[in-house]
Amino acid sequence: MSKLFYTRRDIEAMAGNGITVLYLDENVTLPLEAQEMAQKLGVQVRKQPPTPPALARKPGQIPDLQSRARNLGPSWFDDLIPPNVDVSRLRLSRLARVRAEMEKVDCAACVLVDAVNIRYATDSRNMQVFTSRNPARYVFIPLAGPVILFEFEGCHHLAEGLETIDEIRPAITVSYVASGPRVYERAQQWADQIGELMRQYGGGNRRIGLERVNSAAATALAEQGFEIIDAQEPIEHARAIKTPDELECIRWSLRVVEGGVHRMRQALQPGMTENELWSVLHQAVIQNDGDYIETRLLSSGPRTNPWFQETSMRQIEASDLVALDTDVVGPFGYYADFSRTFFCGTGQPSEEQRLLYKLAYEQIHHNMDIIKPGMTFREVAAKGWDIPEPYLKNRYFVLAHGVGMTGEYPYILHSLDFDEAYDGLIEPNMTLCLESYIGAEGGKEGIKLEQQVLVTETGVELLSHFPFEQDLLGREI
Repeated sequence: MSKLFYTRRDIEAMAGNGITVLYLDENVTLPLEAQEMAQKLGVQVRKQPPTPPALARKPGQIPDLQSRARNLGPSWFDDLIPPNVDVSRLRLSRLARVRAEMEKVDCAACVLVDAVNIRYATDSRNMQVFTSRNPARYVFIPLAGPVILFEFEGCHHLAEGLETIDEIRPAITVSYVASGPRVYERAQQWADQIGELMRQYGGGNRRIGLERVNSAAATALAEQGFEIIDAQEPIEHARAIKTPDELECIRWSLRVVEGGVHRMRQALQPGMTENELWSVLHQAVIQNDGDYIETRLLSSGPRTNPWFQETSMRQIEASDLVALDTDVVGPFGYYADFSRTFFCGTGQPSEEQRLLYKLAYEQIHHNMDIIKPGMTFREVAAKGWDIPEPYLKNRYFVLAHGVGMTGEYPYILHSLDFDEAYDGLIEPNMTLCLESYIGAEGGKEGIKLEQQVLVTETGVELLSHFPFEQDLLGREI
């Protein structure tokens, strides 16, 4: 198995986040420079009891992953506790940000249907994956006036007591599944409902923001004389800047998911399927009060190139690369989004595997180092790492993207793609993910790496601390 390692920079970030104990097992090393930094900052380094060896497994037999997880030694986040977040302040500050951005675009009210946006604005959660494709709940947010949640039938009790919601009413689901041929009738009922609220609380302003609303419902509302604008503009700009309480939630979500990826790294062995390995992360997420994993981005061996191949029943072989992107909606609803690539087995990576890994590592760290508040997206793209020609075709589609409760505004494209992009400004308290995928067109394998960072007043603070692979990088740093 390749050895994991921590850098001096990792130790500094851990200490800054209040981590006081670092566990090392036989597969984790600490370079001298990092050891000295740990001693200087008071981070204790402890040995982790070895994991009992897995029993021999018959072909096709699924091991008891729950028992395996119980038998793991202490993971690195065991000495942490969930953040002491003022939940009421967290909720109210997010709602205030939404209203501030609505005011900037002269929007009298918004109707939010997106499950993540409803949660951001109100902290109300209900069947988030189901309601992402069924418009069975929505929230009316006026610039001034009561916030009214329209809830799925039989679920009105779920949001009771939330300080962000003033009233709960039954929702009108405008979809063919719910309405059949009466969908246009339902659309008119929905428009009448929202139109009445606009006349009551809009203050005479007829501009209303909608998102993901059935086209018939939007048309019916417009026919009442309201100007429809895209609600995504104010909500995405609100979400882009994080409050202090949000940052604590993000840090905790990342620690939980890093612990889950650590379990995956320990569980990885030749012969297990990609799905079997991926399930280890699912268990850790649910066990620690996370929500769900948004994608299925884990692949091995030849399936690592090109990227975006979903996890499968392929059996992982010795000397395979295994690449993953977490994409976890974790505790508090906050996204933990980092990518790593592992080497499976007890041998040594090939020179080609090491080259791919070094290039991906160089790309994300170069791009982390250039980001400063006040830069435009175009300036970031222009200063971004130059992708070598053999890997251009399969490049990741963005250089960086925003991240909060999921992937969000902004998308920052590579310089050669920027004519198709939009510009904007890097601001303090944005949280971003720096992306790299290195895999040649027609190549045997590829490497996926990604880091999650916070934009500070002077640069960036690293938020994702899962270590890189020493054997693949080919050197200690």
